[in-house]
Amino acid sequence: QVQLVESGGGLVQAGGSLRLSCAASGRTFSSDAMGWFRQAPGKEREFVAALKWNGGNQYYGDSVKGRFTISRDNAKNTVYLQMNSLKPEDTAVYYCALRYLGYSGYAGSYDYWGQGTQVTVSS
Repeated sequence: QVQLVESGGGLVQAGGSLRLSCAASGRTFSSDAMGWFRQAPGKEREFVAALKWNGGNQYYGDSVKGRFTISRDNAKNTVYLQMNSLKPEDTAVYYCALRYLGYSGYAGSYDYWGQGTQVTVSS
């Protein structure tokens, strides 16, 4: 089993910044990639960013490129999402997810999910 716990969400004004954290525990040693997704009310879950635990490239959704940065701390089994220049359309519940085999932007291919953290950007 794997447990993923997100934190760092909140209310911020447009143009501001937030940093989300995702602490992973349990059977994570054989996992390959971590991703961040978001879901706004009435919308489908959207890919935000992903990376692999062993380094390599980071991957971003088109709507967040140049504003968000995904990073990791392997020693802490934690993945971060630094969000800058936030916009009202970034308002959503943000989820982290773990995938055992490779990277993917498809939510349905991830094996474990956190409970989500709310990010609200006011205009």
